[in-house]
Amino acid sequence: MRVISQALNKFSDLLKLIGAVALTAMMMLTVVDVIGRFFKSPIFGSVELVGFLATIIVAAALPYTYKMDGHVGVEILVRLLPEKTQVGIDILTRTLTFVLFLLITWQMFLYAEDIQHTGEVSMNLEFPIYYIVYLLSFGLLIFTVMIVEMIFQDIQKLRKLSEK
Repeated sequence: MRVISQALNKFSDLLKLIGAVALTAMMMLTVVDVIGRFFKSPIFGSVELVGFLATIIVAAALPYTYKMDGHVGVEILVRLLPEKTQVGIDILTRTLTFVLFLLITWQMFLYAEDIQHTGEVSMNLEFPIYYIVYLLSFGLLIFTVMIVEMIFQDIQKLRKLSEK
């Protein structure tokens, strides 16, 4: 389990770095494009590139944000419950989240494969879209495996609480 956890942390850190580079590139591209529009010389395909970079940022941020427990959650009523019940609710919600994102990840890989075979490209730059969809699928895969890791950690926590 420890080896898987370390590998997930490395993938998450790599995706975090990719996301940071994509965010910086998106920011710089937007600034240069706005300045270029002022001088009547915008960057061709900048809207497509910003869209691609935004997709990369989302794919890269999901695993790290989940690992750091940075997603928004509503816990007003759950905090009032006993700790054992809270952990049980966490296991249930994580399991439902796992099922949902397992289906989404699977469908994203199928979609990427489909558009790769059809040769779909972006409208202006004619960039093959499947590269971006595969990257998004990979980020979702890492995210899904991280959910499984958190479920196992919650089960261990529940066992420790039951021993008390």
